[in-house]
Amino acid sequence: MRAEAAKYLLDALNACRAICQFTAGMTTDAYREDLLVRSAVERQFEILGEAFSRLDKLDPSYRRSSPALGDIIGMRNRIIHGYDSVDAAIVWDAVQNRVPQLRAWLETLSLEPGAV
Repeated sequence: MRAEAAKYLLDALNACRAICQFTAGMTTDAYREDLLVRSAVERQFEILGEAFSRLDKLDPSYRRSSPALGDIIGMRNRIIHGYDSVDAAIVWDAVQNRVPQLRAWLETLSLEPGAV
């Protein structure tokens, strides 16, 4: 694995970990009502999507093997360019149903510093 690809994948993994940490134990309603957590989660989705966008340009083969790479890039674009129409329910669904799967996949890769 190229060092640059590993960096993007590690950035994505760290974003997934942060999203999980920020939302641990939260309910849907608590998430909707907490501007600070919503803002932090959306920022991590921006990082996640940008890391995947750069990875996709560097090596498009990851699109075939990674869960929801294209969807995550699309979510990043929506959050950044459509900030005024971000649906908290869609973000929460991704937090609950996509991020754990993505995190598990990323954790199967050797990404930690020194592993590359």
